[in-house]
Amino acid sequence: MATLALFDTEDLPLPESLLEAVEHGEVFTRAWVVGLILDLIGYTPDKDLCGPRLVEPACGGGAFLTVVASRVSESCRTRGRPLTDAIDAVRAFDLLNHNVERSRALVAETLRGDGWNPKDAAKVAAAWVRQGDYLLQPHDERYADYVVGNPPYIRLEDVPADRMTAYRRACLTMGGRADIYIGFYEKALRSLNEGGRLGFICADRWMRNQYGRRLRQLVVEDFSMDLALVMHDVDAFDEQVSAYPAITLISNGAQSAAVAADTNRCFGAEQARDFVEWYLSGESVTVAEESYQAARMPHWFPGDDSWPAASPARLAVLEDLTERFRPLEDTGTGTKVGIGIATGADKVFLTKDEELVEDGRLLPMAMVRDTTTGTIDWGGTYLVNPWTATGELVDLDAFPRLAAYFEKHGQALRKRYVAEKQPHRWYKTIDKVDHRLIRRQKLLFPDMKLRIHPVLDEGGLYPHHNLYFIVSDVWDMRVLGGLLLSKVAEAFVEAYAVRMRGGTLRFQAQYLRKIRVPDPATIGEGDRAALAEAFDKRNVRAATEIALRVYGLAELPD
Repeated sequence: MATLALFDTEDLPLPESLLEAVEHGEVFTRAWVVGLILDLIGYTPDKDLCGPRLVEPACGGGAFLTVVASRVSESCRTRGRPLTDAIDAVRAFDLLNHNVERSRALVAETLRGDGWNPKDAAKVAAAWVRQGDYLLQPHDERYADYVVGNPPYIRLEDVPADRMTAYRRACLTMGGRADIYIGFYEKALRSLNEGGRLGFICADRWMRNQYGRRLRQLVVEDFSMDLALVMHDVDAFDEQVSAYPAITLISNGAQSAAVAADTNRCFGAEQARDFVEWYLSGESVTVAEESYQAARMPHWFPGDDSWPAASPARLAVLEDLTERFRPLEDTGTGTKVGIGIATGADKVFLTKDEELVEDGRLLPMAMVRDTTTGTIDWGGTYLVNPWTATGELVDLDAFPRLAAYFEKHGQALRKRYVAEKQPHRWYKTIDKVDHRLIRRQKLLFPDMKLRIHPVLDEGGLYPHHNLYFIVSDVWDMRVLGGLLLSKVAEAFVEAYAVRMRGGTLRFQAQYLRKIRVPDPATIGEGDRAALAEAFDKRNVRAATEIALRVYGLAELPD
């Protein structure tokens, strides 16, 4: 982990709290990992390294610069060029003066050790390493051919308000509770010349968390995501850290083929060399070694929504399905994904008393517990319904028993946020009742479950907010239910959803919408009947076998 690089600090004085946070977070990258990144982006001494410019935004103690200096030195020797020709070939920044001095000393020492004149070595080292604010440095012109490093992980609460405001103005991707490294990605990407490449080792949370959405959007719209090499269990740093690191390669160009790769604790310098050879060869689509596995994909995943996490082989399958099939929620088939009603006061609005209020003011509700067996086993829960069929609140004067019931619980209803915002509508539920949904067939999904669990409501029930639902104008809901019961559909949710303790998955609308499905008209009659039967019998194995055939897959990799 490098330190935060600052550039122009006259206008924004550096408080001790920030300096302490940076020093506390210093963890340095091992030399073989630096070599791996440089090899992957093509920064190798067989090329003339005096012409292109390499930038390191946060050099820390010089872990990257030492390897860079060695490669520049070899490149100059090979071509018979003086070392001073490389004086503009590298720019590195850091906040802490002692890191700047240390990095300069290491660069100079490396160059002297390669036989260069001490004065030239010192001159080059001084030119390469500067104290400054990388995030606040003007980036009006693209100027970098390579950007490499290990951006700092500093929490927002450790950064003073005035400096954070300046960072947010400079880095538009730093939304919400974004970590500082989000800004480093953005500034680095925007600095790349055409065809330039970024190679970072950094936490991979931005690929999935909400605060990384804007960065994902930037990458998808303007750059090519070339490689995501997950290294969570690899001994990549001089100290043990729990940072979920991954090496990401992103280039300034149209999206081309992408590689997803994963490693285990056996991955080291020797295995890194093997991986580089495979990656650069562009040959086999997949590779599975003892210490790593990887897969090539025609494209990276589209959109700024969370990018999936799975084994490389499974990611390749999901990318292929994403490319070939349409989303589950689709205007063409009138298929929609939604969530049941939130009341804001379930103790008041839910009842099993059939005589509580006037006829027509009780709406049968589907609850999670009604779906446990895989078929609807209604437990008799009703919504005390304050909504008319046209979506208006009922006139309480027309329903005296309903009015008396709500007034009895008036204190609890009126103190809800939704009621405080609209005091004259104090008896409304948070969500409106869409009466058209009541009579429709719908597939219901409990919010939290170990396995995907679609359950068919033939109509007549309204889902509670702990249930998600799917309705469609075209699909036979039992056929669709069979597809969604399969391991293929579950694989999408597994890849995008964060598992809770005990392995529980969240089957929320945002994850269900990630599922890709074929055009229902393309499914043969025999497969339709078999999917419906598998759904009725809750036969996951049969549903998966048929789904694989329908999707044109030989298997679903682990």
